[in-house]
Amino acid sequence: MTEQPDSAQSDLESAEFEQLDCSAVIADVWLLLDNECDPNVRERLQSHMNSCHSCLEHYGIEAQLKSLINRKCGGDQAPDRLRQRLTVEIRQTVIGHTHSDG
Repeated sequence: MTEQPDSAQSDLESAEFEQLDCSAVIADVWLLLDNECDPNVRERLQSHMNSCHSCLEHYGIEAQLKSLINRKCGGDQAPDRLRQRLTVEIRQTVIGHTHSDG
């Protein structure tokens, strides 16, 4: 079994750490796109993407996907009759739970 020199081991560990960091950033991209993260998280994500082309590219793809979904599905509304039926069902469910809890 051949041992890796300390510098090679260090480079390997550094690469693994960067990959984990990129995974965390990619997992949080939708928080950034949806404005659902606090300013510290936003700053951390943007700072990482400024120095990481791969994550910046992934962010761009997700932003384009979100824009496409909004364009294609954003204006859809349920028919009035369906909305009324769902409203009645929800009210009956809420009233039923209120009476059974009381």
